[in-house]
Formats: sequence, structure tokens, C-alpha cells
Amino acid sequence: MDKTLLKGLEVLEYVVLTGGPVRSIDIANDLQLQKSNAHRVLKTLKAAGYLQQDERTREYTPTLKLWELGAAAVADLGLRQYAAGAMRELSQASGETVHLSVLDGRDVIYIDKIDSPQPVAAYTRMGGHAPAYCVATGKALLSALSPAQLEPLIETLDSHSPVTITDRSTLLADLQQVRERGYSINRGEWREDVWGIAANIRDASGFVVAAIGISGPKFRLDEEHRLEELGAQVKAAARQIENLLGSQ
Repeated sequence: MDKTLLKGLEVLEYVVLTGGPVRSIDIANDLQLQKSNAHRVLKTLKAAGYLQQDERTREYTPTLKLWELGAAAVADLGLRQYAAGAMRELSQASGETVHLSVLDGRDVIYIDKIDSPQPVAAYTRMGGHAPAYCVATGKALLSALSPAQLEPLIETLDSHSPVTITDRSTLLADLQQVRERGYSINRGEWREDVWGIAANIRDASGFVVAAIGISGPKFRLDEEHRLEELGAQVKAAARQIENLLGSQ
């Protein structure tokens, strides 16, 4: 058994599950490590791209590399298969296009979808990308990131429609609303006439690995009671998928 590797994994799990920036001294104390050993392990994890360190506070946080690995792992375990039933039910309940998305750098990538049966519907391409800060599934995924993970993804906010959020403070306030209500809303920020609602999906260990959402034309979604109804539906679909992931 490689004790050095096990210790590195233990430190990595500690940083991730703490849920916020952590100091080297706290890691050493809580894991009963010598300070020099904790420093060496943290330096290695940082060099490998799994942790990042704030230059001012010297505290550590996970990087997006863990998200990328987690999303790939869940995809390999059949996330689309686990989500299929919930997506069908959400499609029938909402009558709108349903998406299953994962974070891919600054974008989301659509890994599965069900098209709306209605004559006027939102169109997306499976495997297609969209700026995460402009679409519902993307904003849901961004809302789950730590400040250190989020910062490099929102340094540049280009306009894609007349209502794209291009102000950083406005976007941060929007993401806080996502956390509070449990679902995100896209009010035409990617394509002006297309709105969307989405919620995050967590795996058995609590990591957000994907988002499920719906999109449709503005004229069908632009009512507060309609948004609340769809918000409840996407949250229920996300919980249904999480229950399946947790049973594996």
C-alpha cells in the first residue's frame, strides 16, 4: 500500500469536503500530519493541478480539474441512462425542450436532450456548447462553484443578446439567487427569444456533476407563475436523478 498516495488523497478529500478555503496549518492539525508533510502534499497537489492557492491568504481550494474528472466519471457510469426517465417525465410535464448539461471550461456542453413536441420550440444541438453564464444549465452549474473556482470563468462576460449579463456584480447576485431558490433562470441571455430554467444534479458524494433544464420561447415562459411551476419541475427531476445515482 502506497501510504504517500493515500495521504495525498486524504488531504484532497479534506480540502474538497471542507467547502471553503483552508489553511495548511488546519489541514496538518485536523489530519494529524507534520506541518512539513502537509506542506509537501499540498505543494504536490497544487503542481498536479488539483488545488490552487490564494496568493494573499495562502489558503487552498480545489480547481475545476476535479469537476472535469467527476463529470467524465459520471458520464462513464451512464449519467444519460440514469437521467432518461426523469427527462422524459419533465418533457411531458413541461411540454418544452429538456437538456442534460455538464460544465466544459467556460461553457456548458449538452450531453442529452429531448425536443419539445410543440410547433414553436427552442432548438439546441446535442454535443453543442453555450457560454455557461448565459444559459440556465450553465448558471446552475456556476452557482455551485467556490469563489476561487468561479473567478477565472467570469473574467470576461461578452454580450450575446440585448439582455446578456455582462456586469460581474450583477452575475454574482444572480448566482446567489440561484442558490437560494434552487434553480436558475435564463431570460433570453444567450438567444433573446429563448428562456430557460435549470437545476443541479449531485452524485452520491454530494458533488454537482450535471444540470437538467428546460428551454422554450419567451412568449410561453415569460410569466412568474410559469417560471415557478417549471422551477419546481426541474428541481424534482434533478432529485429523481440524484436518487438513482445515490443507489449505485
